[in-house]
Amino acid sequence: MRKPDPNLTPAEWELMEVIWKLGDSPSIREVQETAYPNGEKAYTTVQTIMNILVKKSYLSRKKIGLVNFYTPIKTRKQVVDNEMDQVVDRVFQGSVPALANHLLDSRNLDLEEIEKIKKLLKEKEKELKNK
Repeated sequence: MRKPDPNLTPAEWELMEVIWKLGDSPSIREVQETAYPNGEKAYTTVQTIMNILVKKSYLSRKKIGLVNFYTPIKTRKQVVDNEMDQVVDRVFQGSVPALANHLLDSRNLDLEEIEKIKKLLKEKEKELKNK
């Protein structure tokens, strides 16, 4: 049997975002009703995706009575950091400046966004100088 891909699929990301926002240990029903209030995805579909997330070690499962409750093992920041590291390594050969250049060239940034980026860079520069 094939080992599951450790990266999140779009459907898995969608559910993990809901689980992180709900906090505590939501049930499948709570996740389904929050993510798909109009019944866009069936309970069994959500259950299948959440069980895959358990196999991938993104969630832990605890059964209380007849209900399974799921707790995130990884924080959103940990998952984003890992995904971004993979993108930088795979697509930009480890070059953060190449990633930044791509983002600056490929997005229609307005002056406000550029000012925010400048501020972030100045803060990071100050932080590194004070080490």
